[in-house]
Formats: sequence, structure tokens, C-alpha cells
Amino acid sequence: MIKKITVFLLGLLLFIPINGMAAAESPITVDMHYLVVSPAEDGSTNMMNMVNFSNTSAEEFNGDGTGEAVLNVTIPTGATGFSFLDNKVAQKQVDTGFITTDPVPANQTVVLPYSYKMTKGEEINLSFDYPVQMMQILVPEGMGSIEFKNVTATNQGLFKMDDQNYQGYSVEGIEAKQSFTMIYDKDKQPSASEAQGSEQGTGATSTNVTKTAPSFHNPGHLRMWAQSPLKTFDPHVFLIVMAAIIIAALSYFGYFRMKARAEEKRLGADKEESAFKNLMAKQKAIMDKILELEENFGDGNMSEEDYQAKLAAYKQHLVQVKMNLRQFVE
Repeated sequence: MIKKITVFLLGLLLFIPINGMAAAESPITVDMHYLVVSPAEDGSTNMMNMVNFSNTSAEEFNGDGTGEAVLNVTIPTGATGFSFLDNKVAQKQVDTGFITTDPVPANQTVVLPYSYKMTKGEEINLSFDYPVQMMQILVPEGMGSIEFKNVTATNQGLFKMDDQNYQGYSVEGIEAKQSFTMIYDKDKQPSASEAQGSEQGTGATSTNVTKTAPSFHNPGHLRMWAQSPLKTFDPHVFLIVMAAIIIAALSYFGYFRMKARAEEKRLGADKEESAFKNLMAKQKAIMDKILELEENFGDGNMSEEDYQAKLAAYKQHLVQVKMNLRQFVE
């Protein structure tokens, strides 16, 4: 009897972590999270987000099965003035942020634009429900700077977008439920070195040679050869034989390396073509969204404020896609 109870308890101990791991796994990942930070007229901080949620599985994603939520989006504690900027996506506010209820198609990406405000001077604690491959934070030039805690952020320097300069920061490889702190100060501008980013120019320098190299048959080298066990061999013949052996070995190794690289290049070309087609599809989808947005605004189906907010978000996303496409044509 005791043996049966022991076996049963061991089975429970093995069953619990396995199920816990399975429940924790999700096919949803965030491949890009854009965040534009700027001061609001009332003194608070505007936080405008555009997030790409991708379903990496070959099946439609309908949530974890515990409720009506398909995607969960957590916003920082203390956020006010929440606004969701896409009326075609079904969403509902909850205590921690908001949820969406529309399924995510297999191997497709859903873009969620939303905004909220944070109290001036307070630390902004960010945490996400899904892993984030890259988060890009933009601050309009002259509207302050950002410091980060508990995460490694890269200062991308200034870049221009829609006749407006932005100070860019990026954070990569954010894990699900990982939290970090962002401190925005609208009165503290980036230093000159920060505005230029991490890239530094390189320049050629010249060096004056004041000592010439020794002649080919250096007396010291000849003495070392005469004292070595190889003194009975002609040094020139010996070098020719050794060079032939090395060349043969390198050629043999290079042949198989070339075959392996050719295979890798073929696979890499397929991946690049797939990535290029994906970016082109994203660009077309964003352009369609912008045209649809303009039609809705022209028909009077949305306010000027919502139109400008959505248009700015789509343009930011479009600029990033074009920057990625530039890598394939340069």
C-alpha cells in the first residue's frame, strides 16, 4: 500500500511541472513594439504604442482556453486616458490593461495601436505578457530623454521621420513577464554624444616607418638553421615541400568548406527571399490601412484626433518596414 502511494505522489510531482511548462508556452510573440514618448499639454506623459503580435504556429490562435481573451496586453500601473486606436479589432478593458477577442490567424501578424498617459516625473514600470524581439522607443527631438533600469538599452541617436527628428532607443530580447523601468524627463535633453548614437566615424591615419625590415637571409636565421636538426636539408627545398603540404591540406579543407557554404548560401537566399516578401507584404498592408484610414476620415466616420493618432502610428510602422527593406537593396 505504501509503495502504491509513493508511486502516485511521484507521478503527481512529475505531472505538475510538465503541465505547467505546457501552459506557459504560447505561439504568440511580439516581433516589434513601437513606443513614442512625448509630453502632454496637461503636464503628463503621452505613451503611444504600436505592437506587432505574431502567431508563429500553423493553427489559428484563440487564447489559452481559460476565458474570452485571445491576446492580453498589460499597461503600466497608474496609466490614465487609455485609448484604443483601431475600431476594427474587438477589445475590452480589464484591470491590468485590455484584451482582444478576435482570433489570430495562423502564421499571421496582428497590429494593435493604443495609447495612454502617465503622471509626470513618475517611473514607468513596463512588463509584457509575451516575449518581445525588439522594442523601439522614440522621443521627438527637444522633448526630453529616457533612462532605463533593469534592462540593456541601445541609444540609436537622432533620425528623421516625416520632417520630425526623433531620439531613438532600442531594447532587444525582452522575455515574457520580464519587467524594467523607464524614466522620462522632458526637461533633460540628450548630450551631443547620445544624440549621435553609438556609431563612430573612422578615419585613415598615416604612420612613418623609421626602421627597415631585415634582409631575407638574416644572419641570425642562418645560424639557427645551422644549429637545428634540419641542417642536412636544403632550406629552400624544405620550405617548398612544407608549402606544398600546407597548400594541399588547405585545398582539401577549402573544397568541403565551399560545398558547405554553397549549401548555406542557398538556404540563406531562400530565407532572405522569404523575409523580403514578408516585408513587402507588410508594407502593402500598411499602405492599405492608411488609404482606408483616409477614406474613413473623409467620410466623417472618425474624429480629427483619432485620425491624426492612427496616421502617425501607421507612418512610424511604415518607416521601420522601409528601413528594413533598405537592407535588401543597398
